[in-house]
Amino acid sequence: MFINNEMNYDQEILRFLLEAGDEGIAVKKLALHVQNACNNLFNVVNFDDVYIYVRQYLMRNSKNPNSVIERTDARGIYRINTNVSEGQQLILHFGRNIDEELEEEKKIDTDQSLSLF
Repeated sequence: MFINNEMNYDQEILRFLLEAGDEGIAVKKLALHVQNACNNLFNVVNFDDVYIYVRQYLMRNSKNPNSVIERTDARGIYRINTNVSEGQQLILHFGRNIDEELEEEKKIDTDQSLSLF
């Protein structure tokens, strides 16, 4: 069960890093977003566990200059490395998924109630 959570964490980390853009995002704020995205009624996620996982994931995946994730000049801020092809591919892949989600939300938000008059 925990392995499945880790796969979800990885996807959410990348998704939120992409949404943060070139500015990047702080580890604690990223962990909070990941916790909120993965937390539900049947699977309660502990913030401390998520924070430790996110911190280790970012440190592990930003050591190499050719990594998909890179540290910014500010302490504790990470972003997607757009100078490598994997980073550019992630932007294309997740960008399409984000656009599709926005289109679905627009379809759902349309008012389909009947007029009383």
